[in-house]
Amino acid sequence: MGVISNGTTLLDAGAIDSGIPTGAMTLIKTLTASSSGTLSFVDGASSVVLDDTYDSYVFKFINIHPATDSTEFQVNFRDGGTAYDTVKTTTGFLAIHTESDNEAALNDRTASDQMAQNTGFVNLNLNMGNGNDESLCGELTLFSPASTVFAKHFIAKTQYYQDGNGSINYFSAGYGNTATAIDGVQFKMNSGNIDSGVIKLYGIK
Repeated sequence: MGVISNGTTLLDAGAIDSGIPTGAMTLIKTLTASSSGTLSFVDGASSVVLDDTYDSYVFKFINIHPATDSTEFQVNFRDGGTAYDTVKTTTGFLAIHTESDNEAALNDRTASDQMAQNTGFVNLNLNMGNGNDESLCGELTLFSPASTVFAKHFIAKTQYYQDGNGSINYFSAGYGNTATAIDGVQFKMNSGNIDSGVIKLYGIK
């Protein structure tokens, strides 16, 4: 006997109907850095989906390692053109605990914010080291990028080893102030290449 709600079959003979969204993450694309200047996800290119197929998209950062010391991992968006220059307003803060135990603090990072409708890249960390054992992990969620009505909200959080200093948990968020669909997302370092690391793109219904 099936379970039906508002005309939709939810369970049929004990199994969840395959047409019902379950919130599962669907892997869309994996990019692996190798001395890469940028890593870009563009809708319709190289099997990338970044449209209204999914309600939100999640980018997972796995052991992002910079070629240059004391650098920032960054993101930007494109909205119909070829340039990654969507107008944004963002905010950020971090929690830090040094290896020497001489600092444990929560700090607002207004200097890293893209204030006053800026088109620049958004920092996803501050001063990441390039030592052999130093890297960054985390994720960014982009909500409803295909909307032609609402601003494009995003939330990111990263954990990284700060330039031989300690553990930093960095949080950034904001919105792209555009009613045009976002069809591309690009990641890079503010100086030098992404020496190594993996970024995975998932869709969530």
